[in-house]
Amino acid sequence: MELGRLVEPDRGISYGIVQPGKPVADGVPIARVSDVREGRINTEAPLRVARAIEAAYSRTRLRGGELLITIVGTVGETAIVPESLAGWNVARAIAVLPVRHEIGAYWVKLALCAPEVREIIQSRLNTTVQATLNLGDLAKLPITLPPRVDRERIAHILGALDDKIDLNRRMNEALEAMARAIFKDWFVYFGPTRAKLEGRAPYLAPEIWDLFPERLDDDDKPKGWVLAALDDFSMLNPESWSRSNYPEHVDYVDLSNTKWGTIEAPERHNKETAPSRAQRVLRNGDTIVGTVRPGNGSFALVGENGLTGSTGFAVLRPRRAQCREFVYLAATSPLNIERLSHLADGAAYPAVRPEIVYITEIARAGDEIMDAFHRTTASLIDRIEANKLEARTLAATRDLLLPKLMSGEVRMKDADRIVGDVP
Repeated sequence: MELGRLVEPDRGISYGIVQPGKPVADGVPIARVSDVREGRINTEAPLRVARAIEAAYSRTRLRGGELLITIVGTVGETAIVPESLAGWNVARAIAVLPVRHEIGAYWVKLALCAPEVREIIQSRLNTTVQATLNLGDLAKLPITLPPRVDRERIAHILGALDDKIDLNRRMNEALEAMARAIFKDWFVYFGPTRAKLEGRAPYLAPEIWDLFPERLDDDDKPKGWVLAALDDFSMLNPESWSRSNYPEHVDYVDLSNTKWGTIEAPERHNKETAPSRAQRVLRNGDTIVGTVRPGNGSFALVGENGLTGSTGFAVLRPRRAQCREFVYLAATSPLNIERLSHLADGAAYPAVRPEIVYITEIARAGDEIMDAFHRTTASLIDRIEANKLEARTLAATRDLLLPKLMSGEVRMKDADRIVGDVP
């Protein structure tokens, strides 16, 4: 059935605010294309528009439960609006689908991910300026619609995989927050030294607590510590492919599929079709930081070998394996990402040189404290990377089952068994 027939007739399919104007501190938050990733809506730093501007777009004012799909730029990303975002709106590059309750937004989300529907979307894109899917073509997309009982069973099976992926994501957010809190306490706030100065009780293991100086120096750093740059701990862009050694295939990591510490599905290209920017050889343990619009949060810790990164990244390779966590957390700290954003110049594509990332200043402790930091945070980072790999396995299983379940090639009882066998 055509997608346009599956939405509430009194609202229809609409796109959002065309000209949001300048940000307003107390304005209405809106979701942008960059906020819709991996089935979620990033709510950390929404653009807020003046209420007078938003008032003209009441048709796309969110109530909760709608399905969003990006239709400009990165086309085809979807997310279901949680009830907590009621009252938000969306940008022009996002279409709002108020799917009828008896059909279910999650079912339409699944159907839009089917390979044949993805192929139709790609064939209908207007790419004159940037990829755009118009609402007329969106409304005509064919949505597979089995009987309701079958839809519910398929949605339950695939939803179980999505729930596991979401659980891993939330676990990773908690683990990374812990690692960043330790980094900030030790190397930004100098918590142990300040606690000693104030006579407070130790809150670290004795063998670590005793490593921290008792006093601060005249520059408000722990006594004996020095200001250093990340080039003391890492090497910048140590490897790039050349014409003579370029591999037959590359798994390409770009700014668009790297967000806030996570590398989404790398794009497989052969030598002939690989983008010209696919040059950086990435290794397990590297930190990559996007140099174009660095405030967008295109950074991650590389957790595997065999990836090729864009020349739009600064690639920091630790000089010692024990520096992996320190380099990643220092280079991607909120303070440093904000610093890079302020230093970025250029009207169309504000950017910084990779060397600007490389010379990030940080207080340097002695090797004993650096090694203690590695021992304290390595297990957190290792668990995060393991969760990322597991989530990719889960997503691959979901994407494999989706078309087979919809076509009836795989029976639902067999899919239940497959899902049950996935960790």
